[in-house]
Amino acid sequence: MRRGWPRSLYLGLAAAAAFSLAFSPPLMEHCGRAFAAEVAPADSAATDVVAAALKTLFAGGNPAGVADLKAMQTHVQKLTEQLKKCTVGVTVGMAQGSGVIVSKDGYVLTAAHVAGAPNSRVEFMLSDGKVVRGKSLGLFRTRDAGLMKITDPGDYPFAEMGSSTELKNGQWCLALGHPGGYQEERGMVLRVGRVLLNDLTENVIVTDCTLVGGDSGGPLFDMDGHVIGINSRIAESLTSNMHVPVSTFKETWDRLKNGEDWGHLPGQEPWLGVRGDDKAKDALIAEVVPGSPADDAGIKKGDVIISYDGEYIPDFAALKAKVSSWRPTFGPRGSRPSSTVQVLRGGEVVELRLRLRPRG
Repeated sequence: MRRGWPRSLYLGLAAAAAFSLAFSPPLMEHCGRAFAAEVAPADSAATDVVAAALKTLFAGGNPAGVADLKAMQTHVQKLTEQLKKCTVGVTVGMAQGSGVIVSKDGYVLTAAHVAGAPNSRVEFMLSDGKVVRGKSLGLFRTRDAGLMKITDPGDYPFAEMGSSTELKNGQWCLALGHPGGYQEERGMVLRVGRVLLNDLTENVIVTDCTLVGGDSGGPLFDMDGHVIGINSRIAESLTSNMHVPVSTFKETWDRLKNGEDWGHLPGQEPWLGVRGDDKAKDALIAEVVPGSPADDAGIKKGDVIISYDGEYIPDFAALKAKVSSWRPTFGPRGSRPSSTVQVLRGGEVVELRLRLRPRG
């Protein structure tokens, strides 16, 4: 994903680099803004005054000098002391990622590609090193949104879900996670950066908070400590880091909580390779793309698909829904399992073997 950014943001990137260099822990890594979250106590008496003075700056301004940088640092240090308590390491089988607790009873937001599949066993590493158990729930794969639940009883520290629909370009933000997996001697890693793009059409937030392996599923916070997104993936540039908007989780909460699994990760959308006849009431094939799975299976223009793996196909919409439900799986020696498709051709029923594959 490559997009043009407003020129004013480049000035902000220089300021962000200067801000990160104001922190001095020896564990800085991955990029200029990455540092271990060693937190110093803040002056509580001045907190409200500082917060008021920084409000405009955090909304998209640039620090004017060292005084602004120090004020930002103090705010981030105090905020991180709370945020690190609800940011967790996640282990599903051999895979590791991150997540964030968003309720006292242990619901955890993460990325769908971290969760893997519903009802998978999960281990959560808390900030104090304690391991608790849980399971994965629902997955909205198209947007890379996953929900998990800690099943060990207890009251857990949590972060509130904020709003991602009103984010502005240049707004300051914090990305937390466990790159490379949980490491006791290092702890959680914090990235300070800015929102570069809030694409409501594509349902993605792009920031310059550099992400690496293990950060997936970790939280993106605004400067008030509300979850505004979940770390998802990176593009070609280190400054193009993509996050799932928290609005996605809010809009699909019931489906995720009920363990539904729908959609497909980018590049994994199923491809049949046909076009239906818009005027037909049945699944009449108007075109077959050469070299497509449909072409390989022997489906021809003029065929009417009437059955797919034993399920009646009344119209082209039903065919599209059936294809959309496909998940990429592999049999022995990497072979891809086939489906049985019946077509009506010249008054006769013809049975074909079809192997779908991802469009990517």
